Amino acid sequence: MARSSTTAARGDASRARSTRPTSTGTDRDAVDSTRSRTARIGPRLRALRAARGLTIEQVADGAGVTKGFVSRVERDQTSISVAALLRICEVLQTPIGALFEDPPKSLVRAGEAPVIDFGVGRMRQLVCTPANVKDLRVIKLLLAPGADAGEEAYSGSRGTDFFHVVKGKLELELDGDSFVLDSGDSITFPSRTPHTLRNASQRERCEALVVFAPAP
Repeated sequence: MARSSTTAARGDASRARSTRPTSTGTDRDAVDSTRSRTARIGPRLRALRAARGLTIEQVADGAGVTKGFVSRVERDQTSISVAALLRICEVLQTPIGALFEDPPKSLVRAGEAPVIDFGVGRMRQLVCTPANVKDLRVIKLLLAPGADAGEEAYSGSRGTDFFHVVKGKLELELDGDSFVLDSGDSITFPSRTPHTLRNASQRERCEALVVFAPAP
């Protein structure tokens, strides 16, 4: 998600949830099925930092997080909120979309979509649109039971966001207002609206289709 965070608080560790509710076998199988094509955020961030000639301390100071947190993120040892990831990308002068591996062709078969993992399998995004499509980006969002995008709200710089819940319950906070979307529900809002999201269920996985127009 190409977003700029609305605040730069240092509570990065609180974004990474330590509680892991028990999921069903079906949920575990569905999440496990994405592992072979998952692109980890950590190594990509580490490579970008090295290419920019920056130290972990410089990235941490610029993003308003701790050195230990950046180190753990780069080693894929913790989850990261969308807002914290956005701040790190700003320091690295890289759009968050650059972390995604786009499908090489327009036809994306089930099981072929590249996956981005926000840490320890709690939140994953499957990229459904190829790199040559600039008018929009479509992702499939997978949230483990109780997982969230972080407490800190984030926002985009332009365009429109669209969320459609395929399975489960998605709680979306938009500029201070809370909405719970059930399976089949949709919501559309300007990308500039500060927002964050979470799986409203502690027992079931949440799946949603998300459309960004234009592509971040």
